[in-house]
Amino acid sequence: MEWVLAEALLEQSQDPRVLFVTLCRGEASAERVETLRFLLQRLEDEAARGGGGGDALPEAAREVAAGYLMPLLRGPRLRPAGAPDPDPGPPARRRVLRAAGAALRSCARLAGDPSLAAALAEEALDDLLAAGPAPGLEGGAEAALEVLAAVGPCLRPREDGPLLERVAQTALALALAGDGEAAALAAGRLLPALGQGGAAALRAVWGGLVALSGPGRVGPRLQVLSALAERLLPGHPAHDAGPDARRCARFWRTVQAGLAHHEDALTRKRARYLLRRAVEVSAERGDDCTCDPGDANAGPSLFWWSGKKKDELLKFWENYILILESLEGNQVHVIRPVLPKLNDLFEGAMSQEDHGACWLLHPSWHMCVYKRMFESENKVLSKEGVLHFLELFEAKRLPFAPEVSEFIIGPLMDALSESSLYSRSPGQLIGSGSPLGLKLQKFLVTYTSLLPEETKSGFLLKFIQRMTSRHWCAVPILFLSRALASVPKCSALAREGLLALRDVLQCTMATHQILLRGAAQCCLLQAAMHLVDAEKVSLSDVSAFLMSLRQEESLGRGTSLWTELCDWLRVNEACFGRSAARSPGGLQEPASLNAYVKTLVQEYVKPPAWETGGDCGVPDRGEAQLVALMVLLAVDVEGRRSRHSEKQRTQNVLRMFLEPLLDALARAGTSAYLPVPRSERSLQLLLQLLRACSPEASGAQDDEVFTLLRNLVLPATDSIAEFVLRRLTVGELSSVSDLDRCRLCLRAFMELTRLHAERAGEGGPGLWRVLRPLRSASIRHLQDADGGQEPTLGRQIQKVVSMAALAAVCEATAWQPECTQDALDAGATDSFLASLPRGQTLQKPRPGALSSVSEEPSSQGWGKVVAQYVHDQWACLAFLLEKHRAPASDAARNPGSTLRSALDALGVLPAQQASPVLRCMKTLVPQLLAPAEPLCIEAFDAAWKIVSSLSNTQLIFWSNLKAFVQFVFDAKVLTIAAKIKGQAFLKIKEIMYQMIEMSAVKTGVFNTLISYCCQSWMVPASSASRVGSLANAKNYSELVLEACIFGTVFRRDQRLIQDVQTFVENLGHDCAANVVIENTKREDHYVRICAVKFLCLLDDSDPSHKLFMEDLAIKLLDKDESVAKSRTRYYVNSQQHRVKNRIWQILLVLFPRFDQNFLNRIIDKIFQAGFINNQASVKYYIEWIIILILHKFPQFLPKFWDCFSDGEENLKTSICTFLSVLSHLDIITQNVPEKGPVLARALGLALRCCVHHHFGVRLHARLALKRTWSLCRAARAEGIDALMPVVESSLSHADGAGNAKRNWRRIQDHFFFAVFHPLEDYCLGTIFYILPRLSGLVEDEWIATDKFARFTDIPSDTAFQWYLSRSQLRELDPGAWAQQDAGSNPGEADKQSACSDVQRKVIPWKDTVPALDLEPALWGRDTALARPDGGLIVVASLIDKAANLGGLCRTCEVFGASALVLANPQCVNDRQFQYLSVSAEQWLPLVEVKPAQLADYLQQRKAEGYTIIGVEQTARSVALTQYRFPEKSLLLLGNEREGIPAALIPQLDVCVEIPQRGVTRSLNVHVSGALLVWEYTRQRLCGPPGREGPAPQTGHWCH
Repeated sequence: MEWVLAEALLEQSQDPRVLFVTLCRGEASAERVETLRFLLQRLEDEAARGGGGGDALPEAAREVAAGYLMPLLRGPRLRPAGAPDPDPGPPARRRVLRAAGAALRSCARLAGDPSLAAALAEEALDDLLAAGPAPGLEGGAEAALEVLAAVGPCLRPREDGPLLERVAQTALALALAGDGEAAALAAGRLLPALGQGGAAALRAVWGGLVALSGPGRVGPRLQVLSALAERLLPGHPAHDAGPDARRCARFWRTVQAGLAHHEDALTRKRARYLLRRAVEVSAERGDDCTCDPGDANAGPSLFWWSGKKKDELLKFWENYILILESLEGNQVHVIRPVLPKLNDLFEGAMSQEDHGACWLLHPSWHMCVYKRMFESENKVLSKEGVLHFLELFEAKRLPFAPEVSEFIIGPLMDALSESSLYSRSPGQLIGSGSPLGLKLQKFLVTYTSLLPEETKSGFLLKFIQRMTSRHWCAVPILFLSRALASVPKCSALAREGLLALRDVLQCTMATHQILLRGAAQCCLLQAAMHLVDAEKVSLSDVSAFLMSLRQEESLGRGTSLWTELCDWLRVNEACFGRSAARSPGGLQEPASLNAYVKTLVQEYVKPPAWETGGDCGVPDRGEAQLVALMVLLAVDVEGRRSRHSEKQRTQNVLRMFLEPLLDALARAGTSAYLPVPRSERSLQLLLQLLRACSPEASGAQDDEVFTLLRNLVLPATDSIAEFVLRRLTVGELSSVSDLDRCRLCLRAFMELTRLHAERAGEGGPGLWRVLRPLRSASIRHLQDADGGQEPTLGRQIQKVVSMAALAAVCEATAWQPECTQDALDAGATDSFLASLPRGQTLQKPRPGALSSVSEEPSSQGWGKVVAQYVHDQWACLAFLLEKHRAPASDAARNPGSTLRSALDALGVLPAQQASPVLRCMKTLVPQLLAPAEPLCIEAFDAAWKIVSSLSNTQLIFWSNLKAFVQFVFDAKVLTIAAKIKGQAFLKIKEIMYQMIEMSAVKTGVFNTLISYCCQSWMVPASSASRVGSLANAKNYSELVLEACIFGTVFRRDQRLIQDVQTFVENLGHDCAANVVIENTKREDHYVRICAVKFLCLLDDSDPSHKLFMEDLAIKLLDKDESVAKSRTRYYVNSQQHRVKNRIWQILLVLFPRFDQNFLNRIIDKIFQAGFINNQASVKYYIEWIIILILHKFPQFLPKFWDCFSDGEENLKTSICTFLSVLSHLDIITQNVPEKGPVLARALGLALRCCVHHHFGVRLHARLALKRTWSLCRAARAEGIDALMPVVESSLSHADGAGNAKRNWRRIQDHFFFAVFHPLEDYCLGTIFYILPRLSGLVEDEWIATDKFARFTDIPSDTAFQWYLSRSQLRELDPGAWAQQDAGSNPGEADKQSACSDVQRKVIPWKDTVPALDLEPALWGRDTALARPDGGLIVVASLIDKAANLGGLCRTCEVFGASALVLANPQCVNDRQFQYLSVSAEQWLPLVEVKPAQLADYLQQRKAEGYTIIGVEQTARSVALTQYRFPEKSLLLLGNEREGIPAALIPQLDVCVEIPQRGVTRSLNVHVSGALLVWEYTRQRLCGPPGREGPAPQTGHWCH
């Protein structure tokens, strides 16, 4: 409309001043400014043709520019008084600015004065610099940019050169610095305009880009480079007036960074555009080109071109860009076939020479591809990329390049931190190891062997340091550590490397998976032994590294890792360097291991000078652990050195090491001059030595070193006992910090007590003799009253110490009662313990009662003191209750008050110290459950609350859970609760279900419960309580039922942890963690294993056992029925499928215990289960149990025949089940005396089913017919001759052709019919492992038979030892029969050759100008998004439906239409429009023309030279096949129902119709428009129809 208005104004007046005054008057609306712009452009065109305007035109243009356009661009124009302020918003304002800028450019040209453009540019530049990046000034910056973009091309390169450089530098800084609209305009509009202005501006921009250092922001740089691509990458040497970007290394580094940029697809697109243009320009020019080295490492240039190798280089870059384009789809099935081309890239990038291979093309290009794959949003694609890279060095011997090493340490290790990449491949067995983890191991071994010796050390050090730079999950750190441990032995690491390995060890401690943590520590220790240069580290460095390991998780004595460490120390003993640091005594570190350890013990036992006072702290346990570890290592090293010589040397060495320790211990209780800190440090070291050397830690019961250590220590026990007695009883411990000393003394005392308990009679009697004075002094301190005085801190601390000592005495008494009964007055001890006030706690001393302010304990500190006191008090009471279960004490005589006190204690004690209270409750609750049931229920709730609160505390949760289970599920408690059937009975079941629910998130909780209950219910046959125990099991049969079907569906991350743990366990003794860490058997499988082994131990000859099993079987069948009703259709490996599978597994286990009477009760339910549409594995179990029933009890055959007479609806899904049973008729009829009638009945049923309408039924029926017919012929049954023609005819139909023949062969080879034997294969292995594996169940459901043997909590029944199948079924591979008709091998895509055709997404390189790839909000629709002028315009203003408009928008964008005309542009927000357009509206200019304005719009376009083409059937319409489209064509599409209105038909230049041959009247309007748009495009690309010759090449083609 604005163009029409401009034409009308020109017709009315030829005086430009009058026209300009008319348009510049009033409000500056977008329409008014656009009309002015069109008017100026028309005047400019006439002036160029020598037309009118006269001398007044230049002056008028200057006036418009200075008086109207510049003020308009600088700020809002003053409106007349009273005029509304519509606040047009950003789109309208941007439209005004864009039109004003275009008008300003025309004014500068019409003025005829070059200085005007310079003045305008100076003024705009000042405005731009004044605006800056401050918020609120975006409008001023945008207006200044519009002015500069408009007048920039008018600047003169020579005269205005400095101004051009200033403008270019400012624009570049703005484009690279910001994220707003101004930055996008500077990069997308101003810089391209300046690039056309001359070499001075171009050099200024290029210089600014090249001068940038560091990674910076890649996106803005590439936006600028793309905008100037035609100038920086000129297509012909004659046009080469500026810099050549191909020769700049920083340019290529920027492109590479953009290619791998994972956050922005537009940045990657710009980088690919620049790369493709550089390649095309190089091929077009044909001259040789080499990039300068820049900051690149030694090696080939980042980019080079040679005319002699044009074909090879073109092929390389075409494949390279194809791979990058394919990666944009993030679709694995598209990318996987392209990966072989990546191998070709390596072949083409290397050359083979006499001295080896070398790189022709820079390897960083290949790394860009891998980095893009690693950072993909699709994790499957990331895994494919990592695997491909790791396999690369196995198949090819690539030359060394520093860039590859940097890539491994950087992007590759970042990718390897993702745990999901380590999952198993489909079909891979559990525990076989992660494919990626194993390939990583091989890769690191191969790559390090290829590294030059001078770079290997640096690479490994950086690799290890990178492992410390982030938080790693358990799985990645394990496999990285395994890979590092697999590197061949080399002296590559010095002290810095050992410190880095120690830092990695600290990273492993962050995970909660103990087994994986221990395995990673083992691997890191092996890596240290393989890679550390002993000459560059000292023994102190080694010992500090070893202390970072947890001995209870990895470095245990007796393991293969310990032996390997001893050998490493022995071999390198003479090589270790000297530490620069001196010991605290000022001594230089000894070089030999023995001398170092001897000095270490001396320095530890001798306390530092600052610890000689009374305020010294408790000896550090970590330091003592270090000394103990090094002592044991040195002793074992000596033992391995003297294996073939005298063993006396080992004893002498141990005595030499421990001489300072033994001397201090021998004098601890007798010498008054021996410093107390020295004695305490000696106790700490002794304690750590005994624990590290104990049989539990070393795994050997006859350990020689432990025997020697015990023999050396036992003589000093009298002195140690006297020292402990003195420290605990004479008031030396009087502060809160002294409680740690108390615990140290008691731990050492208990460790020595254990030694004496194990070897009674050895050592001095002082240890037992000291118990009486220790007990007496403790009781005396506890009985002392304060005499009405305020309690002092010293007296209160002494009470705490005395209670702790008394608890230790009770524990020692429980260990060795026969040795302590003479040393203790048991009656006095029990009387005092019985009289202890159970609700009393310690009163906190007042500040006035303290001797100094520093002694005052904090509230939190005093709370810990009180908690320890209460804990020890209940530990003593638990000892008393367990010793005297009869009411011999006040606690036992008044259990109610004692239980109430226990509940109060649970409210005071921290959760981790509640164990002794639970022990007391276990004794008290059976006495109170009947008379005081509410109190017992309260105890159950309080105890469960305590235990459940510890669920996230790994170290103490399991011990407390075990104590809780022993309390609540004690056999007596269960019996009494079931007998009274009150609320306690319901509460126990409620807790039971809560524990099962907790097991879903914390694996192992249900294991603890079911294992304890089954063990308590297993009573020997001779026991009198046998019946009562099974009554418990019957009353709580829900527990066994839940155990039989238990198993959670793990999340993907949980399944990964389970898989890796199984992998580590399968390593056996090769991984020391498996030896050191106890197998807790907390896997979900062990719950079912426990239940199965418990059921196998039941005796069906015992009536109570028999009733229990029958009741369980009925509940299992009811459960199966309820699961089937809950969901009529369930999917494979779903929770419903797994539950049903487990139900029938247990029923098969129980089947041998069923008699005929019980089967009469359940046979209908079993047959009814066969009528349900089950998954394959469930179907096999049901068929199997029916076969076993009919074999054992042929009396049920009539019921089986009745199943074939059921209704047609049931038979559709179940007939195949019963036909499969019929196929095993040879097993069924073994116990049938008269086989003839059975065979005849089976033959008739099979023949009847052979004509079933369902193909699957016919297939099963023919198999049953074939087998039954064979039995009939073998048995020579009567009357079979008459049936021979019918049978042979039915069987001959099975041997057809094609799919029928293939399926017939497949069902005969199926394992269930070809190999499976229902009797010989009846075993646990078939039920729980072989059949689930062969039937396609997920590996989580496979229970290997060795797990039954490893689970020793429940013994195996000697009469029920059936674990392995006796047939060849266990040797079958699922792949041998499963999915034989699935078609091609899924792995065929991986084996495609590089020359095969691959999918490719269309990337319109040549039709896209990346310089204008601005945000859609910045596009001016009137500028047509840089689409070529004079192209195809599609008018869709008459179309109503959003779906048609969306599809048409996508078609127009794909084929490059100039614009799409719509009645309402707001339709682009419609969901149906967006569903079909897939964002095409963002890349296509949209023009708004209402239907009422169509006539004027068509006239306007016709005046511009467009041919108006109507898509309509008229009397004079032309067939599409015969019409030749002009270049400037406008397609007018009609309405969906009415077509083109008759009023518009006369305005059309031509009507085109689409030839059709069907009877339907017309095509959909979107389809019609798409056909015409394509025909227009085809004619532009290929010429008119019938023209011979190939179509011109293009980068934008639709396949």
